[in-house]
Amino acid sequence: MKIALFATCIVDAMFPRTAKATVTILERLGHQVLFPATQACCGQMHINSGYFDDALPVVANHVAAFSQGDYDVAVAPSASCVASVKHQQPMIARHCGDADLENRANAVGAKTYELSQLLVDVLGITDAAAQLGSYFPHTVTYHPSCHGMRLLRLGDRQLDLLRSVGGIELRDLSGPDQCCGFGGTFAMKNADVSSAMLEDKVKSIEASGAELCVGGDASCLLHIGGGLSRKDSGTATLHFAEILASTMEAPVSVSGEVELLTGRGRS
Repeated sequence: MKIALFATCIVDAMFPRTAKATVTILERLGHQVLFPATQACCGQMHINSGYFDDALPVVANHVAAFSQGDYDVAVAPSASCVASVKHQQPMIARHCGDADLENRANAVGAKTYELSQLLVDVLGITDAAAQLGSYFPHTVTYHPSCHGMRLLRLGDRQLDLLRSVGGIELRDLSGPDQCCGFGGTFAMKNADVSSAMLEDKVKSIEASGAELCVGGDASCLLHIGGGLSRKDSGTATLHFAEILASTMEAPVSVSGEVELLTGRGRS
């Protein structure tokens, strides 16, 4: 299968290892990964902030980038960006009166999957250890993103994949359905509320006793990672794609993540 990678802005700029892990997983399964070179932002930040007219050229660029090339499906390691592609982009085209763009946006959205959706629903991956060779001997707790739960209705896809990783120990997170407080520009426009929500999430993560907080959205992990670093708890964040890509022969560097986010290594 030919799979187009939608890297997303935050992953591309701040978490490139997540994009590389996504490619590693898909190539390990024997698929060809393509990268549409003209891709940029999906427009989610503009749309969530109410700047619909400003979002139109951003949406048009994404639709054009993923309307070209010979590929079967597109994938992104981000539930929020995939939700924007599937739900928000056609809405923006409709709002601006561009029926052709709306039709093309719907076509692109229908072929675009969040990583766990693609792995479970399309590629039939249910046992990461057996089918991907995934091995990660660490304690983790899992934070489901709001867009993944509510817009994409991912259910337990990400969590079930994590459960099937060799050597992993999953710790329960209290209040898993509570927002971390990021919400894109919400964290800047409503900083006090966002910080209070983040504080609750950090306390839940610390109470789990896990080494790492794992999720499927780099934006949430960036926000949570900042809160954890300020507490100097020694706990860091990691995208679930990196855990799936980790093997006994090529393990992901956990100490590097902890040092990056907390300013110190882990013995």
